[in-house]
Amino acid sequence: MEQNRLIPQFLIAAPSSNSGKTTLTLGLLKALSNQGLKVQAFKCGPDYIDPILHRRASGFASINIDTFMASSAHAKSLYAKYTNEADTAVIEGVMGLFDGAYKMKGSGAEIASMLNIPVILVVDARAMAYSAAALIYGFKNFCKDIHLAGVIFNRVKTSSHYSFLVDACTDAGVEALGYLTPQENIEIPSRHLGLSIDTQVNIEAICSRIADALQKTVDIPRLLELTSKPVPALQKRTEPSPGRPERIRIAVAKDEAFSFTYQENLEAFKEVGEVVFFSPLHDKRLPECDLLYLAGGYPELFLEQLSQNLEMLLAVRTYCGAGGRTLAECGGMMYLGESIMDQAGESFPMVGFLPLSTSMVVPKLHLGYREMVMEGLHIKGHEFHYSSCSKSEEVTALECKIMNAKGAEVDTKIFKIQSTIASYIHFYWAEDPSFLKGLFGLSNGS
Repeated sequence: MEQNRLIPQFLIAAPSSNSGKTTLTLGLLKALSNQGLKVQAFKCGPDYIDPILHRRASGFASINIDTFMASSAHAKSLYAKYTNEADTAVIEGVMGLFDGAYKMKGSGAEIASMLNIPVILVVDARAMAYSAAALIYGFKNFCKDIHLAGVIFNRVKTSSHYSFLVDACTDAGVEALGYLTPQENIEIPSRHLGLSIDTQVNIEAICSRIADALQKTVDIPRLLELTSKPVPALQKRTEPSPGRPERIRIAVAKDEAFSFTYQENLEAFKEVGEVVFFSPLHDKRLPECDLLYLAGGYPELFLEQLSQNLEMLLAVRTYCGAGGRTLAECGGMMYLGESIMDQAGESFPMVGFLPLSTSMVVPKLHLGYREMVMEGLHIKGHEFHYSSCSKSEEVTALECKIMNAKGAEVDTKIFKIQSTIASYIHFYWAEDPSFLKGLFGLSNGS
């Protein structure tokens, strides 16, 4: 693509969670896509669910940008790679604008500053009028490294209410770009890990309704004008050496129960092999493969269907039992265990390869970034689950140190049986696949 091309680029942020960031993001993605634009969405942080929703709104894969799990150089490279093929770039922030893993580390503010893109602030104004001036002024001036280009208000019932908010923006020195009225038919149902991605929920229809509402009360052309900037320069790509050995085959679980995969992790897989997708829910056979990747997701919502697919349970158990290389994360680990117990206390048999069982009876949130250090290996990721795990003495944990974002050790384990690695941790290896090579001896042709 032509360098120095101007396209709208902005980060959607808010003072706090539940202000309407995702609603506004989905509506804008859909509205701009309806104009025939290729809209590239990004998500700050390790979240899996919002990028899935982004894809449903824009039609293109959404990319995670995380400055804890990866370096700023990697984040900039990803942003340049995908933005150069787009007409517009929209980044959804995480929590409040300045909330990071530690102070501002990994926050939307840090990422907006790093990428030198403007911020659009979403403010929930349902119980606020002119007082919004103080809030907006604070967010504008707290950190000189960010550029607050405009404000969109959420849950504004009347134009007269909005007039007070325009006055607030004017006196705070930030442009008001419009508002969204409260509407029940644009709410996405929530689950315990976040917004629902259930295929029975018509996400596309919800996004269309948000887009229609936004176009009535938000000045989208002005938003695009305020945020247009040159696309970032692409970094030179290292060409693969000639004479590459035969590539390996990687089977990736992907369906309603297993959907938590980072797009760039999959791209890293493609560098060493052919990626084939399969469904533990619907398929009866496991594809022939050299590595099996059981990603996280919502297996606890499909327990009966998973437990009744006896052919797949046997195929996975046989593959792992024969020493097949396997990486299982969170929901994938739960699936490899002996059973999963639902919230009502009913137990459903699973693959039965790992001598452990998991339960949703007493949900307890386990959340946070994780960093694993082992001889010759160093990898980062995150943990996010409500289930608990009980294990037998037969399952051994890797000898390694696992820490949180502040460097304090945590009791999360990484289990290893034969050539199967399983943990509650969702790993990010896109920047440095040496983690996979270290665990499995993965390389081209291995």
